[in-house]
Amino acid sequence: MANVAPAYQAAKGSPLDVDRAFYQRIAQEQGSRRLIERLVVPIRSGRAWRVPAGHVFRILTIDGPQVGDLNIWNAHNPRERMWASRSRQLQAAHVSTFDRLWSNLPYLRPLVTITADTLAGYGVDEVGGRVHDLLGTRCDPYVNRLLMDVDFDFHCHSNLVRAVAPYGLTEFDVHDVLNVFQVTGLNSDDRYFMRACPAKPGDYLEFFAEIDLLCAISACPGGDLSVPLWGPDARDPIDVCRPLGVEVYAVDAPLLAGWKPPEVAAYAGGHGLHVAKPAWER
Repeated sequence: MANVAPAYQAAKGSPLDVDRAFYQRIAQEQGSRRLIERLVVPIRSGRAWRVPAGHVFRILTIDGPQVGDLNIWNAHNPRERMWASRSRQLQAAHVSTFDRLWSNLPYLRPLVTITADTLAGYGVDEVGGRVHDLLGTRCDPYVNRLLMDVDFDFHCHSNLVRAVAPYGLTEFDVHDVLNVFQVTGLNSDDRYFMRACPAKPGDYLEFFAEIDLLCAISACPGGDLSVPLWGPDARDPIDVCRPLGVEVYAVDAPLLAGWKPPEVAAYAGGHGLHVAKPAWER
């Protein structure tokens, strides 16, 4: 495949030009942080949690390989949420250290920056698979009913719906995900494929919260994706389902010197529309 230039490129000093030294310090100075929350996501379930701006959170594989579907919102305004497709364009279809996950319009700012990835060395496998996927989306009961004519209430979409309900959010707030620890790619027919998760116990993907966040993750009911989920060989993969862990850390203030939460996009709006004055003002 030709190594052509990406469509979106970072000018020096732009939000795509990440201050790597800053995020390396956040990741490396483990003694300058303290654990403030730890939770376990049981198999085939979802959990939600808040992360204040300037804090760090990790998604961990506790007992071995397991895929997780991650959603992120502005904690104060859930209309602002992770935009998987724009993140894919601005960063990559599979993300790792120093990549960012961006919010939707009209906000368009980084919600998180990835600070550490124990699977960064996975690279590109022999069939073109890569890890931490923005190519696909969450499994859902609607596709399950469409393709298998069976109802199942513990898909990632449903897990996320249940996880965010206590925060006043609904199914309409659940959005396209980052598939954490998931290996995917496009085959020679340009069709999406999934491979078995390579994570080992204790692997993690770590994020720096650029603004106050509400996060939710589903422990995928497909488990580590080593078992066919569709087709003639499909079976229930419950034996390859494992829990996920989440840890949230406060970072010592001196490490945050010079950092501030990003502003929303500077575009003034309007979109070229000209609104006529009401009759009483003419």
